[in-house]
Amino acid sequence: MSLIRPDIETLEDSPIVDVWRLGYGRPEVIGMFAGEPDVSTPDFICAATNQALAQGLTFYTPNRGIPALREALGEYLHRIYGVSIPEHRLALTGSGMNAVMLIAQGMVAPGDNVIAITPSWPNIMRAMQICGAAVREVAMTAGADGWSLDLDAVFAACDARTKVIYLASPGNPTGWMIGREQASALLAFARSRGIAILSDEVYHRLVYDRPVAFSFLDIALPDDPVFVVNSFSKAWAMTGWRLGWIVYPEGCTASFEKLIQFNTSGAPEFLQHGAIAALRHGEAFVRSFAERCRGGRELVNARLGRMQRVRNIPNQGSFYAMFEVAGVTDTLTFCKRAVAEAQIGMAPGIAFGRGAERHIRLCYAKSPELLTQAMDRLEGFVAAYRE
Repeated sequence: MSLIRPDIETLEDSPIVDVWRLGYGRPEVIGMFAGEPDVSTPDFICAATNQALAQGLTFYTPNRGIPALREALGEYLHRIYGVSIPEHRLALTGSGMNAVMLIAQGMVAPGDNVIAITPSWPNIMRAMQICGAAVREVAMTAGADGWSLDLDAVFAACDARTKVIYLASPGNPTGWMIGREQASALLAFARSRGIAILSDEVYHRLVYDRPVAFSFLDIALPDDPVFVVNSFSKAWAMTGWRLGWIVYPEGCTASFEKLIQFNTSGAPEFLQHGAIAALRHGEAFVRSFAERCRGGRELVNARLGRMQRVRNIPNQGSFYAMFEVAGVTDTLTFCKRAVAEAQIGMAPGIAFGRGAERHIRLCYAKSPELLTQAMDRLEGFVAAYRE
């Protein structure tokens, strides 16, 4: 007799991780399967953390983060969006993924359902399933100008048991961004139906036609049913730090105090001082990193555009390319063979839900030299590949 719940035992593993395991620890493999750059966290962030360690800041902290960090988060959001978010609507979390899980724990129960706009990072859907909710996927459409969302399809998928609508903008893996008009229509619908919007804005600074992506914080009232999740991982090259944050509606502070208390009890204080340094002194790095990603995007798009059998889908943000290869229907096998035969790591579209089954994702947050080498290998692999 198993001690584990049957629905957990049968929970589908991420196909991204299946491929990542094949390439992890192999220096000959150019890893583009994970969403992280090939640059380390900036020195000024590490220095602030080291200083906090040297000062002995290794004790328990308030569940939602130390006051200085919540203050720095409020300053940052005001600086980039022009909004004033009081500290009681902010919580530091142990990663962006932890933020999503906290929201799932607080919002859904067995019998409920969640709408996920796909293609989407699969961990979000698994979090909702772990908490007992059914996930209803609404697929975007890939066209010559990028990905597009049919809001009527989202509305039609909702019913009386729908508790959350999840979207990522800029999207992982698509790079799609929601515009103000669609966001306003979605928010009006959510208000009228008492459905929460979970807006994943982790890639908010990795956009190529403006300094920062549109945020639901631009239009949401304090008591609107909007939860905005963000992370230090991407813009500040802090993927391994596992720090994120939530902006939640008025009236939710006590609930998140308890949820964090019974999950992680808060993040280490010395790491929080590194996060403060990122928020207050990281603008030059963020801009330079975004420019680096812009260069990677241009290089990869140009190379994919010249490859036979490849259809590349334009993206507006994040640091991923999504492409199809004519004749490839099993993207997991394609990506596994790419590791074994061409020493390049990519993520299979099957991982990202409806709309991405025949796509492959790669992360271009790498050096030009590494990307050029990877594209050379990919071009040869694609030319010879047969299912």
